[in-house]
Amino acid sequence: MRDPATSTCLFLDIGGVLLTDGWGRHARERAAATFNRELAEMEERHRLIWDTYQMGRITLDRYLDRVIFCRKRPFTRAQFRQFIFDQSRPHSEMLDLITQLKRSHGLKIAVVSNEGRELNACRIRRFKLDKLVDCFISSCFVHRLKPDPDIFRLALDIAQVSVQQVVYIENTAMFVEIAEGLGIRGILHTDCRSTRLKLAEMGLSQIKSDPS
Repeated sequence: MRDPATSTCLFLDIGGVLLTDGWGRHARERAAATFNRELAEMEERHRLIWDTYQMGRITLDRYLDRVIFCRKRPFTRAQFRQFIFDQSRPHSEMLDLITQLKRSHGLKIAVVSNEGRELNACRIRRFKLDKLVDCFISSCFVHRLKPDPDIFRLALDIAQVSVQQVVYIENTAMFVEIAEGLGIRGILHTDCRSTRLKLAEMGLSQIKSDPS
């Protein structure tokens, strides 16, 4: 059993942990209804090109060219882009928890996330994630996608930590399994309460301020 004191760094996903998914299935369903588009066609086109966007190989505008503006539309590119950006919401409890743990334990915080560049930049700016996170190992920056194990190896190198020092919080079971296969301790995130309890078991409990 590892010494809990060795936990000096958290690897975190963004979508599903700190924030809602940036452009997930439910958001695309809302877009199809709002803009009166056929969901099945949009989903097929999205499926074919989304990973390319998340890896930073194309811009958001090029993604939209292929998925939405492959023909003339009665709405503008700016309207659709803004709709995408507006889908993100904070998971405030998790943001507060990670902020408190960082302050209490002096933790290094690294994001390991699959996100396209423009959406990633918008979410970092809007929710001030750069005030909390020390480094971003985003797929659009490193040109690798989870579940590729190399994205976790890169994260270890960039954060300059060993696997024994890291706890990884992620809401996708396969990604947790892959990180654990490299020796990284993982928490499958379902809600803030259960994640808080699992972190406490690893020696990362919230330290309450002295009311006096």
